[in-house]
Amino acid sequence: MTPVYNFSAGPAVLPHAVLQHAQHELLDWRGTGMSVMEMSHRGSEFTHIIDTAEADLRELLGIPDGYKVLFLQGGASQQFAMVPLNLLGDHPVVDIVNTGHWSTLAIKEARKFAEVNVVASGEDSRFCAIPERSTWQTRADAAYLHYTSNETIGGVQFPSIPDSDVPLVCDMSSDFLSAPLDVSRFGLIFAGAQKNIGPAGLTLAIIREDLLGQAQPNTPTMLDYSVHAKADSMYNTPPTFAIYMAGLVFQWLKAQGGLTGIAQHNATKAGLVYDTIDTSNGFYTCPVAKPFRSLMNVPFRLPTEALEAAFLTAAAERQLLQLKGHRVVGGMRASIYNAMPLEGVQALTTLMHDFARQHG
Repeated sequence: MTPVYNFSAGPAVLPHAVLQHAQHELLDWRGTGMSVMEMSHRGSEFTHIIDTAEADLRELLGIPDGYKVLFLQGGASQQFAMVPLNLLGDHPVVDIVNTGHWSTLAIKEARKFAEVNVVASGEDSRFCAIPERSTWQTRADAAYLHYTSNETIGGVQFPSIPDSDVPLVCDMSSDFLSAPLDVSRFGLIFAGAQKNIGPAGLTLAIIREDLLGQAQPNTPTMLDYSVHAKADSMYNTPPTFAIYMAGLVFQWLKAQGGLTGIAQHNATKAGLVYDTIDTSNGFYTCPVAKPFRSLMNVPFRLPTEALEAAFLTAAAERQLLQLKGHRVVGGMRASIYNAMPLEGVQALTTLMHDFARQHG
C-alpha cells in the first residue's frame, strides 16, 4: 500500500511510533485495566502521566526555574484574550507586531481589553516579510510585546528572537519544539497542540512566575493564569488524553536527539522543498522573502489556478494529502512539522519535479 503523507496545517501528522504506542495502551494503560480516557484526572495514574510530561518538556526546552508550565484548553485563540487580561496590569498599552493572519486576530482581541500599539506591520509586503527590528515603534510603558513566531497561513517565520525591554510574549503554535529555544528570553510562551505537540484540545503555556497574580478584577476564573498555576493545571478536568499524547511526543522528540536533532531534520526537509521551488525556473514560486521563510509551512504557487487544481489531483493520486493553501492566500501549502518524515517531503518534491516537466 502506498504510504499516505498528510501535509495538513493542523490538526497535523503525528509520529507513527507515537500512534502505535497509544494504540497498544489504548484499552489498558500499564496493566491498570483502564484507558487513559477513563482515568480520574486526580488519580495517581494520571498524576504520573502529567508529571512525566512536564518533566520531559522542561528537559527538552531547558526551562529554567521560575517558570510555570500550564496545560490548558481553548486553543491559541483563547490566549489572545487571556494574555491582556492577565498581563496588562496598570499599564496603559500593549505592543503587538503584526505579521499576518494570527497576529491580526491577536490585535483584534486585545483591543477589547487594552489600547494596542501595533509596533510594526508586514501588511505593505502582503505579509511576506517581517519589518526590521530597528523600525519597530515600541512603547516604554507597554505591559508586554507580543509576536507570532511562525504565521501558519502565510509561511512567515521569525529567524531569531526579537529583543525587548518589556516582557516578551510569543504565540508559538506552529513552530513550538521545532528547534532549541532560550525560554529565559520570554515572559510567556503559548502554543496550541495540534501542530507539533499532539492532538487538538490542549494548549501549553509557559509563564514566568513573577507575571502571575496580576489579572484584571473582571477576569473570568478559567482565564486567570494564576488559578491554573496554583492548581497545577488541575483546577478543572484538563484534556487528559491530549496531555498523555503530548507526553508520548515529548519522549519521541528526546529519542530524535532532542530539539537540536529535530531542528536539523526540519532544516533538511524545508531545504528540499525550497530548493525545488527556487530551481523550477519560475514554474513554482514562493511569495515569502527568503530571510523569513518558514521551516514549518511552505506556501507556493503555480502559474495558473487550473494548474494548481491539476497539481492537487496528481498529489492525491500519490497519497500526498492536504496540500491546498488556506483560503486567505490560495495556492499550495506544505506543512512539514516535526512528525513529517523525510520520505514524505521527498515524495512531494518528486511530484513537483515530475509535474513541472509535464506542464512547464
